[in-house]
Amino acid sequence: MKLNKQWHLANPMPTKPTFEQRAAWHLEHIKNCPCRGLPARLAEEMKRKGIEVK
Repeated sequence: MKLNKQWHLANPMPTKPTFEQRAAWHLEHIKNCPCRGLPARLAEEMKRKGIEVK
């Protein structure tokens, strides 16, 4: 796994993020950084809410 340090520095996770903020951050993260995948619990919640995970 390789970390995209520049992306992480420019895009910190918001403090106390809402579900929508977490989902948006993680969707951008998986497009820009291969360091880890989408957390399983978040993926399940996104699926329940009809948010497509690519």
